[in-house]
Order: sequence, then structure tokens, then C-alpha cells
Amino acid sequence: MDDTDSFLKNLGFPLVRVHHPFNHFDFTRPGRRILVIGPMGSGKTEFSARMWRDSLVARRKTGAARDSAMTSSGADRRDIFVVRSSLDAARFPEYPDDALAYRGGYERVGDRLGRARDSFGLEALIKERPGIGTWIVDEAAFYDERIAYLMKDESERRGIVFVCPTLVLNFRREIFNQTARLLIENSTDLFPLTAYCEHEDCLADSLYTYRYYTVEARECPALYFDPLIIIGGDRAKADGREPNYCTRCDEHHFLPGKEYTYFTLKPLGEAAARGDEAPLFEELAAMADGRGRSRLAESLKARHLECDAPCPEMLDALRVPCIAERALVYLYAEQNLLSADQLRRAVAELDLDRDFLSRRLSDNRRPLEL
Repeated sequence: MDDTDSFLKNLGFPLVRVHHPFNHFDFTRPGRRILVIGPMGSGKTEFSARMWRDSLVARRKTGAARDSAMTSSGADRRDIFVVRSSLDAARFPEYPDDALAYRGGYERVGDRLGRARDSFGLEALIKERPGIGTWIVDEAAFYDERIAYLMKDESERRGIVFVCPTLVLNFRREIFNQTARLLIENSTDLFPLTAYCEHEDCLADSLYTYRYYTVEARECPALYFDPLIIIGGDRAKADGREPNYCTRCDEHHFLPGKEYTYFTLKPLGEAAARGDEAPLFEELAAMADGRGRSRLAESLKARHLECDAPCPEMLDALRVPCIAERALVYLYAEQNLLSADQLRRAVAELDLDRDFLSRRLSDNRRPLEL
């Protein structure tokens, strides 16, 4: 029994678990780089909205309270500017242009909202607004790696604060990218948020973002080699080419095809990179015909049906359209195993979906004229 428990018991209260309080944001501490992490729907952007509301109160303070929030360069940490990625412009289209929007509401922030495509765009915004002392950079992992060091240098040199509500794990339950890794390495504070697992039969805590597709009203999990980045809004989609997201616990986060990716798909891509592309094209053709004759289908059946603990949900991934196209995006844009000419040749020989491929390649910053 600790001192707090003893004190409550002496006052006649029952023993209860006393948790750390939910604090208002501290605008007095300089030079912080705060990561707010968690799956989609965990409240990362809502954390930012709460900061904004705190700043409205803090900006009414005067005297010593005001002085404690000022940096040596004259910036006011109570003055917040929100930066959203220009890649994420499709989110919350129904809200006002100046809305700091989250699931369930928004705060209007007026001229304290801007967009940047990369770290250079963020740097330009900072230079244009030397009086801003706190910068909320939404989804910072979408930016280039340089952003981690830009924020580190600015915060250490000028005492300004950066808050980054961002995913650090992707739908594969892996570190999102090198930018996410560097953000973690260079952060001073980390606030992990969780959400309920969104499976209908579960109330467990969830840390993971789950990607799935809706095909004929059926939930179909994304394959492991699904394109890493797919840009789009938060609206539910019934088009099997466009993903849906929710949060899931370990038990209900279905991720088929990881073993296949490393046992089969990536080695086929490596062989193609050495000039032997026929086996890869044969597998892509089997994926595209949709008759379950691919090595992918064989792998999923062996691992998730013909086993001691069957999980038929994994095989629903085979219902998703454009599986061959997704494999090509993985090998070309993410693994850099295929040349542009090989990708174009595969598209032409197998009559693949050019529009789908163009959009996914652009999402992953490897646009290619097909």
C-alpha cells in the first residue's frame, strides 16, 4: 500500500486505483518534440484540438504567465499553427477549410492552418511566421526524413515546440517508414493512444491500424504486399479497389500473405531483376485470372485452412480486385526490384488495370506513365 492509498483509507475512502491526471498542455516547457501515436481512430487529432482549446485560455494570461511561454527568439508557445499534409487533403471534405477536423468534431482555427507537401514546405511556413511558438504537424510520417532534423534544429535553436500526431505503425504492424523511425529517435516526449478493437465481437484495447476492402458486402483483409500508401479520405468505401480502415487487436488484425511475400513474391522479383522475369509474369497471370491457381492462393490455403487453427477470413483477401497490380506496386515502388520497362511490359502482356496502377504508384511517390 503506497502513501496515497494509506491517506485515502485513513479518510474513510475505499481503496481505488488513482491514475495520472489528464493534464492541460504545458506551454512553458521549451524545445519539445512531442509524438502523439496510435492507430486510426485513437484520438490523435482530437489531442491537437484539445491543445488548441487550451491555447485559447493560455493566451488570455498576462505578466509572468505570459512571459513563461515566450521563447528567447520572441515566439509565443501559446500561439499554435496547424500543418496538414497536402497528400491528405481528401480527409473530412464536409468540414470548413479552416477546420482542425477529427472524427466526431472540429475546431475552427482561422489563419492558423496551412498545408505542406514535404519538409521544405514546413520550413517555409516556419520562416514566414517567426512568432509562432507551437507547431502541430499532422501525420508527420507522411513527410520526407529531413523533417525530423528540421524540427530538432528549430526546437533546440529557438525553443519552439513541435507536436506530431502521427501513425508510426502501418497496416502491416511495422514501423511506417524511415521518417517514422527518425521521428521516434528525435522525440523528447511520446503520448501513446489506444482505441477499442472495432471487431464486432471484441472490446479489447487496440494499437493497430487494420486495412480491409469491402467486396460484395464482405470484409476482405488487405494482403501484406498491398501498396504501403493509399491516399484517400476517412469515408467508408464499398469499391474493392479502395481501402477501409479501422483499429484491431492482435486477435482480429488479419494480415494474410506475409510469408508468401518473403518466400515467393520477393524472390520472384529478385529473379526478374537478374533478367529471369518469366516465373514472375507467370505468377502475376495466375493472380490476375482469379481462378485460385496462383502460388499465393496455394500458400493461403495451406497456412490458414489446412492447419490446426483454421482462419478462413484470411482467404477472403483473394476476393479483392487487382491483386497482380498490387504485387507490381510492391516490387517496383517499394522494393525497387523491377525496372519501369519491366513494369510496362507486365501491364501490356497481362492487360492489367492501368488506372489503378497509376494512382497507386503516384500515391507512393513513384509516378509512371503507363
